[in-house]
Amino acid sequence: MLTAAEKETGRRFEVDCELETDLASPGQSDSLKDTVDYEAVYLKIREIVEGKAFSLVESLVIALANEILKEFAVFKVTLRVRKRIPPIAGSIDYIEIEVTRHQSDTSKILADDTKQ
Repeated sequence: MLTAAEKETGRRFEVDCELETDLASPGQSDSLKDTVDYEAVYLKIREIVEGKAFSLVESLVIALANEILKEFAVFKVTLRVRKRIPPIAGSIDYIEIEVTRHQSDTSKILADDTKQ
């Protein structure tokens, strides 16, 4: 549930996303079809951040990590979510949560020899 202060000031988030993936194929082909579509990752992050209200920044960052690993062929994702103007007494610009998660579905990260 949002605090009264958050209802007044709104919720502003900044998200940094680092992806670890195999770059051998796109490095050779120079083709988007062989790599992660970063615009699709951005749109997924935006959909989650703007589409659902989270009471905790921790819940938001875990939801983001889970969805990215579910939808994209990445080994690892590191996310940093900053909540701007948190409802905390004092002069604080933001709070930040960082999480790193690894892919558990190895079929998403193994070479696909049928692509060619």
